[in-house]
Amino acid sequence: MSRVPQIRTLAAVSGSLLLAGSLTACGGESSASDAKEVTVYSADGLKGENGDGWYDQVFKDFEKKTGIKVNYVEGGSGEMVQRAVREKSNTQADVIITLPPFIQQADDKGLLQAYEPAGSDQVDGADKAPDGKWTSVVNNYFGFIYNKKELGGGKAPEPPKTWEDLTEPAYKDKVQYSTPGVAGDGTAVLIKAMHDFGGKKPAMDYLKKLQTNNVGPSASTGKLAPKVDKGELLVANGDVQMNYAQSKDMPNLGIWFPAKQGGKPTTFALPYAAGLVNKAPHSANAKKFLDYLLGQKAQQQVSEIGGGFAARKDIKATDANAVALDKIVDGVEVFEPDWSDIAKNLPAYVEDWKSATGS
Repeated sequence: MSRVPQIRTLAAVSGSLLLAGSLTACGGESSASDAKEVTVYSADGLKGENGDGWYDQVFKDFEKKTGIKVNYVEGGSGEMVQRAVREKSNTQADVIITLPPFIQQADDKGLLQAYEPAGSDQVDGADKAPDGKWTSVVNNYFGFIYNKKELGGGKAPEPPKTWEDLTEPAYKDKVQYSTPGVAGDGTAVLIKAMHDFGGKKPAMDYLKKLQTNNVGPSASTGKLAPKVDKGELLVANGDVQMNYAQSKDMPNLGIWFPAKQGGKPTTFALPYAAGLVNKAPHSANAKKFLDYLLGQKAQQQVSEIGGGFAARKDIKATDANAVALDKIVDGVEVFEPDWSDIAKNLPAYVEDWKSATGS
């Protein structure tokens, strides 16, 4: 289901609902345009648990520079798109930031309008829409986490290395992954499994078998990390940026990339992609906000503060976080999903997953 035109190592390529402010319908275009605010609907992962995330710093700096307040709404990638669809007759969001394939889905549903932020010329062509409907603002990669305290260090079992390890009795009721079709990272579980196992049917067969050890669905991927850190779970899905940032306060988190037995660990790019909402009530402010996200300062802070990878290829991060991130992903093979296929067939894939797992 995926095309794999090129295999590389990551080191070579990398160089609940939270609302801050009221969402009220604007009475007229002029009042909306004059309002010093912008409303952002975003997937979770970029805002810190203790106010120390990339979003926290960017929102603060942006408001200080422009006087524009950021109203922030957070949820799963699919949840944010679904909410925006429900509000199409009374648009509330100005900017949507989600993981793929949901940014493509947002475009397919007519939620986005073309805008190429300043600095987007430095974003790789694979990480932005050809028609300017969206562009990546933080690069990222899919991964899993495990509890370093409970696994390894002379204790049994050892840290997992393969998908098949997770079906062993030691992981009974200790594995959980977020819901495909709702969470971006949950959808990524399907994408990676279909790639690694060589197709939809063998992937679904595996996920059906994994269900014996799986705790159950979760709408939010970010909520799984605290459970892994505490030992309530041994393994969960996530992504490199979010989990690396969380590990600063959750020392038991270890990041890993499952391999099919006999194969190599793999991952794929899972960037946070931003788009200007069609009929955005604060369109001018939204454009300023998107420009700011891709500005030199904010992009330099992606690794320094957010623990992620800058979207701009002219940003050469050398801070301690950037060095650590390169080490984490060193030697992991990157494949390139067919996002157009996934965006088109995602509902069918999710239904197949529900049938296989009984979810």
